[in-house]
Amino acid sequence: MAEFIAQCEIDAQKDIMNLIKSKNNGENKLACVHTLGCVQNENDSERIRGMLLEMGYTMCEEEKKADVVIFNTCAVRENAELKVFGFIGALKNVKAKRPRMIIGICGCMMQQQYVVDKIKKTYKHVDMIFGTHTIHRFPKILHSAMQQKTVDVEDSEGYIAENIHHLRGSSVVASVSIMYGCNNFCTYCIVPYVRGRERSRRPADILAEVEGLALQGYKEVTLIGQNVNSYVGYDDIADFADLIESISKIEGIERIRFVSSHPKDFSDKLIDTIAGNKKICIQIHLPFQAGSNKVLKDMNRKYTKEQYLSLIERIKTKIPNVALSSDIIVGFPTETNEDFADTVDVVKKIGFDMLYTFIYSRRSGTPAAEINPVLTEDEIKHNFEELLKVQSKIVYDINAKLQGSVVSVLVEGESKTNPNLLTGRTESGKIVNFSADRATIGTIIDVKITHVATWSLTGEIYK
Repeated sequence: MAEFIAQCEIDAQKDIMNLIKSKNNGENKLACVHTLGCVQNENDSERIRGMLLEMGYTMCEEEKKADVVIFNTCAVRENAELKVFGFIGALKNVKAKRPRMIIGICGCMMQQQYVVDKIKKTYKHVDMIFGTHTIHRFPKILHSAMQQKTVDVEDSEGYIAENIHHLRGSSVVASVSIMYGCNNFCTYCIVPYVRGRERSRRPADILAEVEGLALQGYKEVTLIGQNVNSYVGYDDIADFADLIESISKIEGIERIRFVSSHPKDFSDKLIDTIAGNKKICIQIHLPFQAGSNKVLKDMNRKYTKEQYLSLIERIKTKIPNVALSSDIIVGFPTETNEDFADTVDVVKKIGFDMLYTFIYSRRSGTPAAEINPVLTEDEIKHNFEELLKVQSKIVYDINAKLQGSVVSVLVEGESKTNPNLLTGRTESGKIVNFSADRATIGTIIDVKITHVATWSLTGEIYK
């Protein structure tokens, strides 16, 4: 019954899209979707762009020129929220001059009632607000916002809407959501409250999406979710290891990546699957957040430093050339300088190819928000800078070993920093810039590394 209702609602959205498209007929309507957040936010933005395209809009990058402007938001860190308020505040005068412009805000921030109340009170030029659970109703929301201010936020996760067109940013690599939500309730994290409980997509729907991407010429997919290795399927595809193995059999897909994983759910079966399948990239993102057992317990991470190190050892034994990345929070309220030293110890012992480091950001509504910090702001900033220095040297030393070597690179397109160069990634996820014919985009080529830097590599085609 739920699936029948879902399909009826999707069909209704199609009718509204056709209605808006007919109204836009003959006019060059522009839309801009700005994403502040994780890969899941960007995947949601691709769906919003896809629906806008079906409604006759042309995408643009400049908010001030757009007829529809949407900010897809993240609630994980305060800095992202402040950016959103800055962006929408800057559009107040633009909206005054162009009153028919539609300004919308969606995403994780909108699942927090105090944020919705603040926007309604302080940013009255915003026309529509919708949350993470109502993106599939975007056409209806937009149509309503053309007549009056519209808020559509649900607390319930609801169902997973399928068959929504994505307008993707690349023709070579694509992200595919396999599940939504999180059940872990780490004490610092707002995600379970704004994304809801874990819901896994049906294996058949995931495989159909990847098969469609393969037919369109995509070469690489990244499977995404708040915790992909807690994926639950059924029958022959019962877990994430089964799913990723099944996806690897799809003709045309040459590389598979995935983010993010929780250490407590990373099974030996998954390690063996990665080790035994050449299509699955030897790049594993495995957040450990802190090296202190006391802090890990306070974070409700459900593993110890020793258990994490043991897991990494098993991974390195089975996958010798694996590239590891992780997330670290510095300055969790209960963290002392001695606890921080344990974190640095883990970083030095493992040697991560990449670290995503963050100073703890207090999130209202989470248990950790009620704890007074042990360290001062100056101490936290000092520790953060120390961690960056340690990691920068580790990354440079790892990259230096690649000088003069030949690596396989999937060519993704033009370099973001130099349009005269192309860029791509190695199997281990390292960015390589090089000079080559544009005809190589979408192919895997051999590149000889001629220059190494901390965050990227430069090379030349190896013949």
